[in-house]
Amino acid sequence: MTTTIDAVRRAVAGRPLLVTSVTTPRANELHCRVSPPNVKDVGDLACRVLGADLILMAADDRRRESGAFFVHYLFAHRADNWFLHASTRLEASAPELPSLARYHFPASRFEREIRDLLGIIVTDHPDPRPLVKHAFWPDQYYPLRKNVRPPEFADDGRPFPFTAVGGEGVYEIPVGRVMGETIIDMKSRLYFTHKGTEKLFERRDPVDGVDLAERVSGDTSVGHALAYCQAVEAAANVELPPRAGDLRVILLELERLYNHVADVGAIANDTGFAVAHAHCSRIREQLLRLNKALTESRLLRGVLCPGGLVRDLPVPVDLQARVEAAVADFDEVVEICLTNTLVLDRLEGTGVLKSELAKDHGVLGYVARASGLDIDVRRDHPFASYQHLKFSVPVFTAGDVKDRMNVRVEEVHESAALIQQACRRLSPGRTRASLGPIAPFAPAFGLVEGWRGRIVHWVMTSEDGRLHRVKIVDPSFFNWPALSQALVGNIVPDFPLCNKSFNQSYSGNDL
Repeated sequence: MTTTIDAVRRAVAGRPLLVTSVTTPRANELHCRVSPPNVKDVGDLACRVLGADLILMAADDRRRESGAFFVHYLFAHRADNWFLHASTRLEASAPELPSLARYHFPASRFEREIRDLLGIIVTDHPDPRPLVKHAFWPDQYYPLRKNVRPPEFADDGRPFPFTAVGGEGVYEIPVGRVMGETIIDMKSRLYFTHKGTEKLFERRDPVDGVDLAERVSGDTSVGHALAYCQAVEAAANVELPPRAGDLRVILLELERLYNHVADVGAIANDTGFAVAHAHCSRIREQLLRLNKALTESRLLRGVLCPGGLVRDLPVPVDLQARVEAAVADFDEVVEICLTNTLVLDRLEGTGVLKSELAKDHGVLGYVARASGLDIDVRRDHPFASYQHLKFSVPVFTAGDVKDRMNVRVEEVHESAALIQQACRRLSPGRTRASLGPIAPFAPAFGLVEGWRGRIVHWVMTSEDGRLHRVKIVDPSFFNWPALSQALVGNIVPDFPLCNKSFNQSYSGNDL
């Protein structure tokens, strides 16, 4: 079934008691307000009736302006490229929100995050444990509330309440080099690198947020900066110059290239095939030097800005040739790996994530595509100049380490082809457009297919034009829980191999 934004509008209009304040600020977006008791019904309409996915939940503190907190839901339809954005108002005196967790797993983690960072109570939630807050955080400390002052506190040694295990021959094992026991469960405890990134965006001028976005996750400088720029551009109604769109494609695909090459080498290394790791590291270094020649930054920083690029990039005449040479070199390494039976024995059937579990967890990127989920923002929600370019989305079905490696290998080829097409499309012209006025407290967002998967940046400004709230969703937020499912039934020595095949960020938005 194909649904357009007009069909979404009709579906919403058919339930007049469900939502209010319906607007269409951009061509494929419908925004509305919903009362807290109707949140579940809106979720049911978006996901079960219209076939969309919940890709973001965010909350903001507007007690000073309106005496309330607000919680926002962003639903996206991957096939028909439309978005439904619903906001609900919670009175500051008793901010309570009904949970969507019992029928949508990603909502569970968004809700726990909102509870930890803003103190909003989520009723009927099946998992009362903290997600972000560690045991020694003060009970009434909610760091994303406005004008909060961090109190003095320190680790008092209290352990996280993991579910206890027991039985004959069952042990709890911290990650390390151990023997061949079978894994029956794995629990990841994250947020030890929580840096307060979203708090650091507050009160900045929107143009000045790029430096911070580039540092959300160091290996995804372009992906996060681009998603942030697109969010600001949506808020400011900017039309991107064509040359800027093509250059953004080149930058994003160069980032995908060097990361995928590095990951394939690291996967081979965890099978004991260190020579492949060494050669992939050598090729990665060549690509990093190419990044430096293009942008003066090995990590491609300092170029993107809302409206386009900070400056025009004189693309080296040998850029395409250097990319082609690196990919040809990489293909030789891959062939050696995949014809080595000792390597293949470790890759095939290891760390299987079944398609049903992948879908239930909302996994993204190469993890999703290795488990049969055909999802890619570049095609489903085109940005930059991807709508003008031809490329395939590689999808495999085994869901094991080998297929997660295969997706990366195929995406290396697609990235090289995209860079060639974007280079051929380049023509003289502007690389930056001026920003228009941004309406206060009007949410806007940007989506990018980073090398790990879909990245979402959601922005809102205050009445003085400065950033009121920035919410970031790194693909690792969705993918980390699925790693636990893929590990069940594997032996402990395969944990590093499975973990590397997922290769989720430990830093992405303070994970």
